[in-house]
Amino acid sequence: MSPASSCEARFLGRIGYREALALQESRSRALKDAQLAGTRADEALLLLEHPPVITLGRNAADGDVLAGGERLAALGVTVEKTNRGGQVTYHGPGQLVGYPILDLNPDRRDVGRYLRDLEEAIIRTLAGYGIEAGRSAGSTGVWAGDAKIAAIGVHLSRWVTTHGFALNVTTDLDAFSLIVPCGIRTRGVTSMQRLLGRPVDLEEVARRFVPEFAAIFGREVPLANPTGGTH
Repeated sequence: MSPASSCEARFLGRIGYREALALQESRSRALKDAQLAGTRADEALLLLEHPPVITLGRNAADGDVLAGGERLAALGVTVEKTNRGGQVTYHGPGQLVGYPILDLNPDRRDVGRYLRDLEEAIIRTLAGYGIEAGRSAGSTGVWAGDAKIAAIGVHLSRWVTTHGFALNVTTDLDAFSLIVPCGIRTRGVTSMQRLLGRPVDLEEVARRFVPEFAAIFGREVPLANPTGGTH
C-alpha cells in the first residue's frame, strides 16, 4: 500500500489536454513532496474526456502522424508531445481517459505489474457490459478480438504515476486514420459502441470502472463529482 491517506476518483467531463496535464503535475508533485517530508498526500484518479488531440509518446516515430498540419487544423485536432511511454494515440470526445496519480511505494514498485493491473481494471469493466476483451502478447493495452479498444501509456517518477489509459466508448473511430495507432499498422481499433451496437454513457462507464480499479489496486476510491460531492 502506498503512503497516501486516500485516493479520490473525480469525473471531470471534457477538459483540455494541457489543463489535465497541469492537474496531474500538481497532484504528482504533492505526492513526491510528501515522500521527502515523510508525510501523507492524497492520491487521485482523474476520469475525463478530451477535445480532439493527438499525443506523441516518448517512442513516437516519424511518420506515425499521417495527416499534415493543415488537415489537422481544419479538423480542429491539436498535437501534444508528452513524457509518457508508448507511441502515438488519439484522444477525443466519447473516449474515457483515466489518469491515476498513485504512489507505488513501497510494495507495488513494478512497472509491468502496474500496466497489467490497469489492463485488468479495463477488462473487468468491459466484462460488466458483456464485452469479452483481453491482452495481446507483446503489446500493452486492451483488445477485443483483433482490434484495440483501450490504449495505455504511463510515466513514473520516484514511483509516482502520471498519464494512464484511453478507452474507446463512443469515440469517432475514423479519427484514428490520422495516425498509426500505437505504431501498429496491421490491426484496427474498436469501441464499446461498435461492439454493443448502441450508444454508451461515458460517465456511467467511469462510475463502473472505479470499483474495479479500487479492487485491483487495494484502495478505497470514493468517486467525487466535479462540484466536490461524492456518490
